Amino acid sequence: MAKLSILDLVRVHENGTPRSALEDSRAMARHAEALGFERFWVAEHHNMLGIASAATSVVIGYLAEATNRIRIGAGGIMLPNHAPIIIAEQFGTLAQLYPDRIDLGLGRAPGTDQPTMRALRRTLSNSDNFPQDVVELQAYFSADQQPGLIQAVPAAGTEVPLWILGSSTYGAQLAAYLGLPYGFASHFAPDMLAAALTAYRSQFQPSPHCPQPYAMVGVNIIAADSDAEARRLATTQQISFTNIFRGTRGLSQPPIDDIEDYWSPVERVQAQRMLARSIVGSPDTVHAGIQALLAETSADELMIVSDIYDLTARKRSLEIIAESMQVAHDEVVAA
Repeated sequence: MAKLSILDLVRVHENGTPRSALEDSRAMARHAEALGFERFWVAEHHNMLGIASAATSVVIGYLAEATNRIRIGAGGIMLPNHAPIIIAEQFGTLAQLYPDRIDLGLGRAPGTDQPTMRALRRTLSNSDNFPQDVVELQAYFSADQQPGLIQAVPAAGTEVPLWILGSSTYGAQLAAYLGLPYGFASHFAPDMLAAALTAYRSQFQPSPHCPQPYAMVGVNIIAADSDAEARRLATTQQISFTNIFRGTRGLSQPPIDDIEDYWSPVERVQAQRMLARSIVGSPDTVHAGIQALLAETSADELMIVSDIYDLTARKRSLEIIAESMQVAHDEVVAA
């Protein structure tokens, strides 16, 4: 059966603070661990008031300290924003503190706007160096350090697992060429999911890090005890996507009774296209949706985004998702 993992957005709520968002993320990581999820990732976003994970490696340390088994990682670090040696030092330190529990997903996009890129002292041209930067990063983590070369202390020998993340065939082809696991961001860019998975699997070259293709699929799942309640909870994410189109990104908003009162017809089309792979509903609906997605993609793992305003409702969503996967597992065993 496919593994289940969580991508937490560390949302800052309308009535919350960055600290409360981080505390909620820690509570979610503990809950995910108790439910048996494989990993819990956070992502690098800059200049966004509604997301508290900009200092991604610091947040990962905070979450890893509060948990015991679940893998904690970045989904992802936007490598064009950083010198590879800095990321190696940060994640090598994390791996020393939390052995065999740290993941490093890597993205090629800057994950922010151009003024913020200038503040980061980076440029768009850094994206052109992404393949070379990934290889450099691998070398820093390797136990086979060449004498006389620069070392990222204390990364050497930690062998932190690297993932290539993307929303097009570019990342899929790079992951295949380097023999690395691949994660596709269909939770916000679903259009090229099938093409990217085909490219990755057909072009994959085995490596010591990954002897066979390993594909992770990102998916929004909003689960509740009824379809109607799940649809209502999902309006928080729909509002967030609508605000992106309006250029008014802000704090996470509570759910509303009728999303049609909020977005325009054009915004609705835009948002629904980006959220086309979402699974929203009751336990039965979620179970059917997960089974259909796995049948279509043969994903080795699902990376779930459950962007729900209320912490208790978000925890319940994870419980339903975990229960749905257990039902699927039992059905396979019984068949």
